[in-house]
Amino acid sequence: MKPRVAGFLLLAALLGLWQVSALAWVSSTNWPPFTQVLKALVEGLRSGELFQVFGSSLARMAAGFAIGSAAGVAVGVAMARSRWVNAALDTLIELLRPIPVPALVPPLILLLGLDNAMKVTVVAFSVFFPVLINTAAGVRAVEPVALDVARTFGSGTRRTLWAVVLPASLPYIMAGLRVSLALALIVTVVAEMIAGSAGLGFHLMTMQYAMRAADMYAAILLLAVVGYALNRAMLAVERRVLHWYQRGEAE
Repeated sequence: MKPRVAGFLLLAALLGLWQVSALAWVSSTNWPPFTQVLKALVEGLRSGELFQVFGSSLARMAAGFAIGSAAGVAVGVAMARSRWVNAALDTLIELLRPIPVPALVPPLILLLGLDNAMKVTVVAFSVFFPVLINTAAGVRAVEPVALDVARTFGSGTRRTLWAVVLPASLPYIMAGLRVSLALALIVTVVAEMIAGSAGLGFHLMTMQYAMRAADMYAAILLLAVVGYALNRAMLAVERRVLHWYQRGEAE
């Protein structure tokens, strides 16, 4: 049996257990049967409510992910290539990196308000550090021989960066992007829960306060599916971008 098939079978078994537990073991409106959650999911999709909710959240996530990733790659390359930049930024990076993202929401509300700017900034902040660390590690792992060959052929600093350093660092960068993508989705929902007036996080809190458990679980179920789809999409991009690297590993 293929591992993925076994994984889906386990998932089906857990969903079946959910259905049985709600019907036979747990008597609570806060734990609806899985079939009721599916019905709420279909109704939410049919009405367009869930499309609107997820659309706004994914737009914020995409903006924060793009900004944080671009900044992480740029700063990571600069720190790995210049000991002066590394000396100037290393302490600051290590001070900011352990700060929990929810702790940043209150001061950012004071600075940026409750609109999209605050949420996008929080997402970009959370994405920035994994991408930076992986990028810096990848640049530092470039074979010195490759750099020596580039210098031998008279490549300047900029050409060496684009033709040698960045391609050789791509496996590390893609690993950082993949980790950050899931993190961006998580942080988007958390930010909307703490200080939101729209989006998935706000929707989940609203359903909780309204005691609409089936609608709440339906949104969570769809969130899991979206997260899985995003991860599979990132893996497909990674296979396409790093086909040369994966072929070399196989050999």
